[in-house]
Amino acid sequence: MTLVATLIANEADPAITDAVLAEARAVLATEHQPRILHGEVAAEILVAGRPDTAQVLTKRLRRALEGEPIDIAVQVAGPHRRKRLFLADMDSTMIEQECIDELADMVGLKERVSAITERAMRGEIAFEPALRERVALLKGLSVDVIDGLIGEHLSLTAGGRTLVRTMKAHGVYTCLVSGGFSVFTGPIGRTIGFDEDRSNRLGIASGHLTGTVEEPIVGKAAKRDALVELRGRLGLDSVETLAVGDGANDLDMLGEAGLGVAYRAKPAVAAAAHVRVDHGDLTALLYLQGYAASEFVAG
Repeated sequence: MTLVATLIANEADPAITDAVLAEARAVLATEHQPRILHGEVAAEILVAGRPDTAQVLTKRLRRALEGEPIDIAVQVAGPHRRKRLFLADMDSTMIEQECIDELADMVGLKERVSAITERAMRGEIAFEPALRERVALLKGLSVDVIDGLIGEHLSLTAGGRTLVRTMKAHGVYTCLVSGGFSVFTGPIGRTIGFDEDRSNRLGIASGHLTGTVEEPIVGKAAKRDALVELRGRLGLDSVETLAVGDGANDLDMLGEAGLGVAYRAKPAVAAAAHVRVDHGDLTALLYLQGYAASEFVAG
């Protein structure tokens, strides 16, 4: 069986030099020449091996290239490498912020709420009660502030629009699935280009937040269930699915996907995911599927 090792750097800090590729080929003990996906930003190398050796080779490459700003993944090079269903977390994944923390900033409670968010994303406390606790602190906040937050305080993660638009151009169904809120996922999902979005609904009365979140809460189980449901609806095998996230509430979804990617993730999440991306932007997920930069659809 053939495996493929993908090396990815950030376009702002290209690092896939000839020397790096030579070292990688030596570690992999392969005669295959590298395929350059984008200058010194991304490349891949074929190597003979069994699926159960992929993680061993990944660890060897990481040790050999330790200190280099390079993401490394070794996968099976098969017909399902390019996925047909893509699910993505929103906060700290498709956007750079946590929406609930930014809402809390409007009432002077960002530090307090951010601390709870961080513990929940690390898996130190359960997501659902942590969400209810944080939302309760927002009671009375005018919903009018939300449009301003989206327009002035939230920023899309680099490469996200290109990722989604390229996959959609190749017939992939895309879903933004978030433990955040529909007042954000709706407009942000449309801006990025997702086919649909799923998230929690804030209680609203007379134009103000009630401090409640509607049940059932979209948490860890619901994210996984969304992947399973969409996979079944589209008639896909598990191997044909891709998911990305950064927090503990993404773990079940990442584990269920054919390829689960931890993006700039909390340590426990990065350790558990199939692949982790610490240096590249979101176009790393395209390189992982074997797309060259010349195939990208610009966002």
